[in-house]
Amino acid sequence: MVALEQHVADILKTAKKYGASSAETSISTAQGQTVSVRLGNTETVKHHQQKSFAITAYIGKASGSASGSDFTPAGIESVIKAACDIARYTTEDECSGLADAKDMAKHIPDLDLYHPWDISVEAASELALCCEQAALNYDSAITNSQGASVVNSTSESVYGNTHGFLGALKSSRQRISCSVVAKRDDDMQRNSWFSIARDQHDLESPESIGRTAAKETLKQLSPRQLKTGKMPVIFNTDVAEGFFAHALNAISGGAQYKKASFLLDSLGKQIFPNFVSLSEKPHIKKGLGSRAFDSEGVATYDKNIIENGVITSYLLDSYSARKLGCHTTANAGGIHNLFISHSDTSLAELLAEMGTGLFVTDTMGMGVNLITGDYSRGAVGFWVENGEIQYPVQEITIASTLPEMFKGIQKIANDIDQRSQIKTGSVLIDQMTIAGQ
Repeated sequence: MVALEQHVADILKTAKKYGASSAETSISTAQGQTVSVRLGNTETVKHHQQKSFAITAYIGKASGSASGSDFTPAGIESVIKAACDIARYTTEDECSGLADAKDMAKHIPDLDLYHPWDISVEAASELALCCEQAALNYDSAITNSQGASVVNSTSESVYGNTHGFLGALKSSRQRISCSVVAKRDDDMQRNSWFSIARDQHDLESPESIGRTAAKETLKQLSPRQLKTGKMPVIFNTDVAEGFFAHALNAISGGAQYKKASFLLDSLGKQIFPNFVSLSEKPHIKKGLGSRAFDSEGVATYDKNIIENGVITSYLLDSYSARKLGCHTTANAGGIHNLFISHSDTSLAELLAEMGTGLFVTDTMGMGVNLITGDYSRGAVGFWVENGEIQYPVQEITIASTLPEMFKGIQKIANDIDQRSQIKTGSVLIDQMTIAGQ
């Protein structure tokens, strides 16, 4: 890490030499191992290691960016020169420049993100084989495997700018996954399961991951279609994460100043029922999205983005904030651990509350228009009657508009998926159009 910090200091100094009035740079390294098995045999072993850097140089209000992976003195200098040359030929932009110096992170807490996993290829292979075998042994209908894998990775990054800010981050991410195929009569279905964590000790056991992969696959056998109509819909946690991500994208600074959002000029407006709130908590220990500072060095902080259904904050970096006449919200680089309010209702109770309708477990296609808010996607899931899952369904399309879906949220369950940095339970929506037979 000390060597990376010295590189950052040298790059900023050299940028000044080439005429930059200010500059920012980041260097990142990543390394890790992936071991994959299939049908009882180790199939692939991959080791990866990469190192790269990027610089943005400012000459007045004009900017130029360049990046590279050649860390020889000549290689680094050529990238710096390229960024400065670009800045000289770029039109000035009054909103361009570093984030304000007063917003730089002054204290960088230890968020407990770094837990390297010193696991041999043989040990990783054994875990993956155990995971796969647990899936294959679960039921005779599990007839094939697409493999199981164990991935361990670590990264180090340093960001610095000519305000004098220098911030370092060390992190790790570990993952075990399994994907299998089930067959009944002429029908074949595939599904998977995975566990991910900063610390390998927080992963689900390989056996549990394999069994869950088998269960999820078996549930999908013998699917049917539905008749076209309007009905209530539950999005499971995976789909709900993407559902709320659409709202975040629509209130991002870029979407707002480009006027490319169905939630344009929506600050202070109610878009969800009053029991729905979205809050960002960047300093959660071991959090998958935890960061002490954003990608501009701005100190992150806890905040409500949507409170009692009302938008209380856009998601802004320094550039979009200036374009909108606002202040950065420390979201350069994205969101950091989003928590969506939920009830004490379990998924089973939510299904019972819905009574009859569609439980969506996956969506596909790109049918979401963030400018108009139109929503239409392919979906798979389960038909529910009398609060009980009856059978799987596929080859259907679900459609509505995001504003109607947001307002139509009836309840959010407590079955929160801990594997994502967007923490939400399953969501019951009052009505959507289902296109089937």
